[in-house]
Amino acid sequence: MINSDPQQVWQNDRATRPSVAFIVLAFVLLIGVAFGAAALFGSIGVPVAMFVVISATALRGLILTYPHSVLGYCNSVTLARAAMISVLVGAVLEPGAAPWIVFVIASVAFAMDGLDGWLARRSGLSSAFGARFDMETDAVLGALLALILLSSGRAGPEVLVLGFTRYVFVAASIVIPKLGGALPESFRRKAVCVVQIAALIILLCPLTPAVLLWPISVSAALLLLWSFAIDIRWLFRARK
Repeated sequence: MINSDPQQVWQNDRATRPSVAFIVLAFVLLIGVAFGAAALFGSIGVPVAMFVVISATALRGLILTYPHSVLGYCNSVTLARAAMISVLVGAVLEPGAAPWIVFVIASVAFAMDGLDGWLARRSGLSSAFGARFDMETDAVLGALLALILLSSGRAGPEVLVLGFTRYVFVAASIVIPKLGGALPESFRRKAVCVVQIAALIILLCPLTPAVLLWPISVSAALLLLWSFAIDIRWLFRARK
């Protein structure tokens, strides 16, 4: 039997519109990822596959939890950042890629980080989905930059701390349930995340003197580990 309730039809349409807009934008950006990755790094398959995975995962979260009737510029910016990050996968596959190109793309993706949150607040489209999408995009960017630095030889294994500590923490939470608890909002955590990505960008910059690469990577890694240690301590105390 067909549901003819106008209110129900309107609600279904209201829930569908952001998803349709997301799919259309993702398709356009997918074409850009393919052309960009091919032109800059001579690689298409892995960057495209990565963007498809990121988009599909985000779309699922959008459908299940997004409370607004429009996608908004905020989530569009985050998806665009995900596209730029996907293009950068080519730099991992091609360690000799032009360092200035990698640096510029990474810098723009990083600079746009605060824009999506500002747009969400300004337009009244803040949501748990948008915050999570932004956070996961930052995490992927950090992991990718760490791999680029390692594969290019500009940093040693210590740089992996900057890129993968969060993923180690998430994996540990599966084994240790106490680590899976919700953490309170923290300016310290947000500030350290900014320092983490900024350090990776500085390490990528061709103008950064070689003598500073190790001190920067180690200092930022220690700061990140300190921040995680505080959160882990809080979780253990909170779950007693």
